[in-house]
Amino acid sequence: MVKQPPPSSRRTMQPATSKRKVAASPKKPKAAAKDKAAPVEDAKTVTQAPRDMTKEEIRLFLTDLSHAWPNAVTELHYTTPFTLLVAVVLSAQATDASVNRVTPGLFADAPTPAAMVQLGEEGVGEHIRTIGLWRNKAKNVVELSRQLLERHDGQVPGTRDQLEALAGVGRKTANVVLNVAFNQPTVPVDTHVFRLANRTGLGRGKTVEAVETALEKRIPPEMIRDSHHWMILQGRYVCKARKPECWRCAASVPCLFPAKTDRPVSKPPRQST
Repeated sequence: MVKQPPPSSRRTMQPATSKRKVAASPKKPKAAAKDKAAPVEDAKTVTQAPRDMTKEEIRLFLTDLSHAWPNAVTELHYTTPFTLLVAVVLSAQATDASVNRVTPGLFADAPTPAAMVQLGEEGVGEHIRTIGLWRNKAKNVVELSRQLLERHDGQVPGTRDQLEALAGVGRKTANVVLNVAFNQPTVPVDTHVFRLANRTGLGRGKTVEAVETALEKRIPPEMIRDSHHWMILQGRYVCKARKPECWRCAASVPCLFPAKTDRPVSKPPRQST
């Protein structure tokens, strides 16, 4: 507990100390902010490859990933283009595992757009309240279901523009649906693909759109569709955000990441005395 000064001294101490504190306090945060900014800039310089991969390096890198993930598919559970669309919308800022825990019950009650509209926002919310942003997602899922009924006879459209016109559907979600449900050669760029593309030199860019454009131009056409799944799984389980596990990477040779990590050295167990 902070002790209060005796009553006789409060009036003489308060004016002088309050003025000095107000005048001095603004300078301290500025100095602290500059100190914290330097490591961030340093981190950015080492998390991006120094150059783009060559065509030969790209093909070798993706071939290595194809061997590491030979049966790569989306980890979201779905049965129809509609349930895939809903699952991808729900996966924004949430893990696939958390979405897969709630969709079986949701799709059992509402497997079609008409059933989803009938279930309503409150009913959808009851199923998905364990995932992030569930209230807004429930609203979007019901609205996009209504839009599918009104605009597309209850069918999921197969073009990017039509998909992005639906509630809660952005470019990445549209690309996933086009890639997985309609077998189109799109490259959805999520946080894992964005990180991996920049680190390795596969397709560097400051924005998601820039990385997507780079990947679509540079990846061999016959590898575009499947490469999406290889990159997501590699980024999720090996080329991790905090620290990539380069010693486990099947494509470390063509990778241009300048700060590759070594296998951790296991400490021997302590011997009891």
